[in-house]
Amino acid sequence: MPQHLVRLTMAVALASICGGCASTDAGKGEHWRTLFDGKTLNGWTPKVAGYPAGEDPLQTFRVRDGAIVVDYEKYDGKLNGRFGHLFYKEPFKAYRLSLDYRFVGDELANGIRTAVNSGVMFDSESPQQMALDQGYPISVEGQLLGPYPPGPPRVNGSFCTMGTKTFSGGKLLDHCLPTQVAPAPMGTWVHFELEVTPDGHVSESIDGKPTIAVDRVELDPTFTRFPIKNVIDDAGGKLVLSGGYIALQSEGHPIEFRNIRIMPLQ
Repeated sequence: MPQHLVRLTMAVALASICGGCASTDAGKGEHWRTLFDGKTLNGWTPKVAGYPAGEDPLQTFRVRDGAIVVDYEKYDGKLNGRFGHLFYKEPFKAYRLSLDYRFVGDELANGIRTAVNSGVMFDSESPQQMALDQGYPISVEGQLLGPYPPGPPRVNGSFCTMGTKTFSGGKLLDHCLPTQVAPAPMGTWVHFELEVTPDGHVSESIDGKPTIAVDRVELDPTFTRFPIKNVIDDAGGKLVLSGGYIALQSEGHPIEFRNIRIMPLQ
């Protein structure tokens, strides 16, 4: 996803709601639910641009050594716009999501725009709602970036919008929000947590460091890149989001995900 990061201060990004920032206490709770069994993709549905929901003929998403692997072995070296997402089977409202990820291998030929780039989509439409050639779901992305030496220094853990809008302190925020967290070295397992509270506040942490927080997410009826009217209609015309589907992204660089768990919040 294009970054277009703007230099907002962390005071704006974390304004008034840092008390809800995600923690790294995933191993101690009694109510954590495992979303990935470490052996199969049971409960997960792929949606790759150009193919109907549920079809992944190039085996983009696989399981290897206890991790969900985003793999491009059958892509002949070129992504060609075939962005993909792997959706968990049910939507969630208030929750804390916990997982580990790491970037591995080499980038596909798809241009610098998506270099060493992936994400965790949340507040998302379902894979069945997406158009056949739609590259990204209507959602918010917890953006995951790895190091990219030819370019300027990068930051990790932004929130990026796709057919959505985010707000903090009543102020509309930009498409992607910068952070102060640098990417980990290639091949390093990184711990990611996302928290969506019952009142719609969303916060994120990378290896225990708060990155971004917003206090409201809405659908954007002016968005024209991908179909959104059906999503708004299915929501009964309501724009404020209070949950949705979670998906793991395939954006051109091999990445692995493991230890995927969720804790419902009251």
